[in-house]
Amino acid sequence: MDSASAPHRIPPEMPQYGEENHIFELMQNMLEQLLIHQPEDPIPFMIQHLHKDNDNVPRIVILGPPASGKTTIAMWLCKHLNSSLLTLENLVLNEFSLMATKAKRLYLQRKTIPSALLVQLIQERLAEEDCVKRGWILDGIPETREQALRIQTLGITPRHVIVLSAPDTVLIERNLGKRIDPQTGEIYHTTFDWPPESEIQNRLMVPEDISELETAQKLLEYHRNIVRVIPSYPKILKVISADQPCVDVFYQALTYVQSNHRTNAPFTPRVLLLGPVGSGKSLQAALLAQKYRLVNVCCGQLLKEAMADRTTFGELIQPFFEKEMAVPDSLLMKVLSQRLDQQDCIQKGWVLHGVPRDLDQAHLLNSLGYNPNRVFFLNVPFDSIMERLTLRRIDPVTGERYHLMYKPPPTMEIQARLLQNPKDAEEQVKLKMDLFYRNSADLEQLYGSAITVNGDQDPYTVFEYIESGIINPLPKKIP
Repeated sequence: MDSASAPHRIPPEMPQYGEENHIFELMQNMLEQLLIHQPEDPIPFMIQHLHKDNDNVPRIVILGPPASGKTTIAMWLCKHLNSSLLTLENLVLNEFSLMATKAKRLYLQRKTIPSALLVQLIQERLAEEDCVKRGWILDGIPETREQALRIQTLGITPRHVIVLSAPDTVLIERNLGKRIDPQTGEIYHTTFDWPPESEIQNRLMVPEDISELETAQKLLEYHRNIVRVIPSYPKILKVISADQPCVDVFYQALTYVQSNHRTNAPFTPRVLLLGPVGSGKSLQAALLAQKYRLVNVCCGQLLKEAMADRTTFGELIQPFFEKEMAVPDSLLMKVLSQRLDQQDCIQKGWVLHGVPRDLDQAHLLNSLGYNPNRVFFLNVPFDSIMERLTLRRIDPVTGERYHLMYKPPPTMEIQARLLQNPKDAEEQVKLKMDLFYRNSADLEQLYGSAITVNGDQDPYTVFEYIESGIINPLPKKIP
């Protein structure tokens, strides 16, 4: 699925790159440029930067091993995003660049182009009007950590970095099937894209440097370099499997480059509610989601939905539910990541409850990049929790829920047939409470800036305290 091996049909038209004026992104980008260039007179520099009107255009880097299809994906993205494609070839063969003369000579002699020269060519090309106004996609560059650092030093900051990945055996097989039309330069593949015209078939030639040994050597060099390039782009890099149909890879890449990155800005709340069972986390999450249009992420509900939808994860989860065992943290985090990586969570923010239950889960959550910027502990006394949960009942006839103290049944007939959920039994509630308090001290230490709220009061009073902590975080615990 390389430019050589993928069908040349362009995918259907997709929506163009978003052109909304994101003020925060504009300010963030301007701050980056000020820190990088450190102009003597920052005011004219910022005015000039604003006149470029390019803060929302694509700035994309696509990397991948030989035969991974990065050039095909880059070309298709350029068409859909109306951006400029920058490859090693068109940089060094740029007729309008005096700087490219030396690079062209080295390129034609199949010699390595010095990183300093290559990065200067990139800088020169990105300054041209089409790249400034419409954005750019850099195909296969940087290849080394030195190139990545030089690019960053010059203030060239991509918004999105995509790394295509596939098994070496697949890539070698793809490369061996490449064929080139010497008349048109069009590239075909013996398996994936064989031309129907016999005239074209007869003149196709085997390109140079695609033997199994040469491809294996290139792959070895790529793997040696890419592990040092990836750390240069934390939080903006996405790895996409190239071992799937080209169109599927393209749509995943397009979805990613049209997304806004997760941010630590306080106006994109990522709220974590912690507290024992029965402390009111679900209700407070629902109130927050309703008022601030956050995504309400309940971990337990996610697991149930995964099983109901019969997803791969759901099939793995089901045996644990049937045996009433805890779902392993690794599987739990995969389901959670799948939800938090969706566009609505990234753009709107989220309120999470039901996880983490212990320090290990909290560390896993942070390692995956889902760091909350607001954490609340709902503190409810043991007796109140017991009263809230052990007195809950359900009517098996109507499905109506009652509470023997706060919402008693209207008739003795209904009261006589009420049932208690086994999980609300006193022994079960005590076990859950003990488990929470066993881990709560570690969680409180980890989330040192968390706000503790008295959850043993009217739910809407609790909500007001939580809301004040989101709008203006308080330094002390709330009574």
